[in-house]
Amino acid sequence: MLDKKMKIFVTGTRGIPDIPGGVEKHCQELYPLIAVKGNEVVLSTRTPYVGEQKKAWKGVRLVHNYAPHKKSLEAIVHTFLAVLKAKRMNPDVVHIHAVGPCLLVPLVRLLGLKVVVTNHGPDYDRKKWGFAAKTILRFGEYLGGKYANEVIVISTVIADIIKKRCGRNTHLIYNGVSIPKRSQQTEFLEKYGIKPGKYFLAVARFVPEKGLHDLLAAFRNIAGEWQLVIAGDADHESDYSRTLKKKAAEDDRIILTGYITGELLSQVFSHARLFVLPSYHEGLPIVLLEAMSFGLPVLVSDIPANREVNLPAERFFQCGSVQDLRKKLKLHIEKELTKQERQILCRMIKEKYNWQKIAEQTIAVYRQAITVSKNN
Repeated sequence: MLDKKMKIFVTGTRGIPDIPGGVEKHCQELYPLIAVKGNEVVLSTRTPYVGEQKKAWKGVRLVHNYAPHKKSLEAIVHTFLAVLKAKRMNPDVVHIHAVGPCLLVPLVRLLGLKVVVTNHGPDYDRKKWGFAAKTILRFGEYLGGKYANEVIVISTVIADIIKKRCGRNTHLIYNGVSIPKRSQQTEFLEKYGIKPGKYFLAVARFVPEKGLHDLLAAFRNIAGEWQLVIAGDADHESDYSRTLKKKAAEDDRIILTGYITGELLSQVFSHARLFVLPSYHEGLPIVLLEAMSFGLPVLVSDIPANREVNLPAERFFQCGSVQDLRKKLKLHIEKELTKQERQILCRMIKEKYNWQKIAEQTIAVYRQAITVSKNN
């Protein structure tokens, strides 16, 4: 059994490749590595997010399922349709990502399939959700934690939640990141008038829990020629995202690039002075690991998920405090990383957040789900 190649069906993500989102980035990095080991990986995408409907990408077979482009319905409708397709394909394991799609875990079990879930964090803490949605997401977290054959978590914080709510142990497998080659190109920066080494960088979706409104407020009183570059946009345009863009337009030092990937994103990471993550909620932020992999100094909110990354105390500010964020921004203007600090960051990434290691750990969980009988 240990040598048997597996068929894995993946849902709970918008899709791959180059679709914005932490879960999407996670899947984009993980599944080609699992496929290259000889396993068959089928990943279900949500059609509103897919341009060209490719049949495969880097060894991962893609199937494209309908999803309504409405935040309250898209995950559950898409996952339901994906599960029905999975039943017809009869995989060894169905892998569901995120707590909302985990509402369908009992259905997967009733259909006689093995299911592994990855809990990427308590999505019900996101400010965009109302009471009803938060309640449903909590229920999804419970159903996934209680009835999946195996549960993967990306932080000890999430592991503690599942232990308390569902009374079970989980598999702690961190998010990962690859060590990139720093870009020497600056064409994209020049296009936007961005000055290398003279800007703070944030990479995030335009939703309240990312805290970008705090960053705009804190930056407003930073003197000098410093710029603030925000790479990202809204998945679903809202009053919040429109207000954020309006406030950014009031200061010509603030530059919004929209969603960018690949070489363009590499350029903005490579030439930034400081990466800032002012989030109120995260699972384990891949974007923070990416910034660290570029050897960038970082400044992040002191929420538990960010604290899980072992950074010096000076790299944190009080979540939600514009005053503390402004104070720390001014402090880090004058303080660059030493060569030794950059080496420590790179070593941490290689040892703790290595995608090859993560792929092997995930495959081991699949093996356990297939071979071990659960009573949950």
